[in-house]
Amino acid sequence: MGKKREYTNGDVTVVWEAKKCIHSAICAKGLPDVFRPRVRPWVRINAATTEAIISQVKRCPSGALSYYMNDEKDNVDEETIETKVEVLENGPLLVYGTIKVIHKDGNEEIKNKTTAFCRCGASNNKPFCDGTHVKEAFKG
Repeated sequence: MGKKREYTNGDVTVVWEAKKCIHSAICAKGLPDVFRPRVRPWVRINAATTEAIISQVKRCPSGALSYYMNDEKDNVDEETIETKVEVLENGPLLVYGTIKVIHKDGNEEIKNKTTAFCRCGASNNKPFCDGTHVKEAFKG
């Protein structure tokens, strides 16, 4: 489940990390011609403009989708994002921005961009969301 795939149109490269995906389907709902979960390859990178793809990738709640501009690959700076919190209906708590997570065992990790925290209590990857809320029919 630790696979990482890259899809490029020559201008931008979209990176998908399967282990981070919580299957929110925000990508497929937002750009269904590009992100097609039931088809392989599931990302059809040439089906939209670079700008539309970047805009949609930025909406990924888990950070499973990311991107880099091909001409800037060796020069990638983390984008500064204002820290904010969003509660998704019947889903996770999304925290945007760079945050430090201190786990119950004292280990610390830095999370960038978007982090999805479990609200349903059923995740097998607590404190992070793993998409179990869908199977559990979580309401909240």
